[in-house]
Amino acid sequence: MKASSDTMHDRYKDYDFADARTVAETPHLAKLQAEAGGKSRITMRVDNDVLAAFKARAELVGGNYQTLMNEALKQFSQGLKLSDVVREAIHESLEPYLATRARAGSKKPKTA
Repeated sequence: MKASSDTMHDRYKDYDFADARTVAETPHLAKLQAEAGGKSRITMRVDNDVLAAFKARAELVGGNYQTLMNEALKQFSQGLKLSDVVREAIHESLEPYLATRARAGSKKPKTA
């Protein structure tokens, strides 16, 4: 995360946290993190082109690449395929247009 994107950075940038205890060493914080977070810190290796793609997408949408990667992994673990996600997004985008077109097409022209 870039320091400039963290709203708290300016407030605490001059503090020295060298002697700070970790969350795991602070029971109350560890409990809060376990209740709220539900995430685990891991280390993994990914192909450079995959990482570059996620970073580029994050830059485009204004998020961070870790969140995008997590969402992609979550969708994969739930059995969703990229084609399913794209199909659903297209359907949601076109639904108002298709509904309007269906209503307009259902009117029969008047005959004399």
